Amino acid sequence: MARFGTALRELRGAQKSAKGVSLYSRFVNRPVGRYLAAGSYALGLTPNQVTLLSAAFSFAAVAAVALAAPSWGLGIAVWAALAVGFAFDSADGQLARLRGGGSAAGEWLDHVVDAAKLTALHACVLIAFHRFPEAFGTGSQGWLLVPLGFQFAAVVTFFGGLLTEKLKPKAAPGSPAAAPSTLRAVALLPVDYGVFCLVFLLLGGGTLFRWAYAGLGAVAALFLVAFLAKWYRELSAVRR
Repeated sequence: MARFGTALRELRGAQKSAKGVSLYSRFVNRPVGRYLAAGSYALGLTPNQVTLLSAAFSFAAVAAVALAAPSWGLGIAVWAALAVGFAFDSADGQLARLRGGGSAAGEWLDHVVDAAKLTALHACVLIAFHRFPEAFGTGSQGWLLVPLGFQFAAVVTFFGGLLTEKLKPKAAPGSPAAAPSTLRAVALLPVDYGVFCLVFLLLGGGTLFRWAYAGLGAVAALFLVAFLAKWYRELSAVRR
C-alpha cells in the first residue's frame, strides 16, 4: 500500500502537458490511468504488460460488438471494457515515466495496439450492421459504408497526428509549456476516443445507436479535414 501511495504522489507531479487534450482525457481518463499506473507499479508490472492489459480489454469489447446480439446489457459491458482499456492505454505511458522512461519497443507496441484497436472496432460495427440488420435498421447496403467512412477518418487522423508530432521541431529543453485552452479542450470532445466509447451504451437502442454512431462519424470526417489543413500549414513552415 505504501508503494502505491508513493507512486501515486510521484505521478501527480509528472503529468504530460494538457495542451491539445480534450476535457474527458484531461479530467477522466488521465486521472483514472494514474491510479491504474500506481497500482501496476505496486504489483511490479512493466509498461508493456499494461499495454497488453489495455489490448485485452479493448479487443474483448471489439469481439463482443461483432459476435453478440445487440442489447442494453451488452452496450454497458462493451462501454466498460473499452473505457477500462482506454484508461490502461494512459497508464502504460505514465508507468513508463515513473520507471524512468519508456523504450522505443514499448512506444511501438502502444501505437500498434492503438491502430489495431481503431481499425478493428469500426470493422466490427460494420459486421454488426450486416449480421443484425433488423435490430439496427441497416437493411440498406448503404449503411455498411458508414463504418468504413468512420474508420477511414479515425485511422487517417490517428496516423496524421502521430506523423505531425514526429516531423515538427521539438521544443527547446526547459522552454515553458503553452497553457492549455479550455475552449479547445471542449471543442475536441466529439473526437475524443473516450467520448466515442460512450456511444456503445446505446447498442440496445438499435436505430438510436446507428444514428448516434453515424453522427459521430460525420463529425470525425469534418475534424479530419480541419486537422489535415492545420497540420499541413504547420509543417509547411518546417525546413528539413
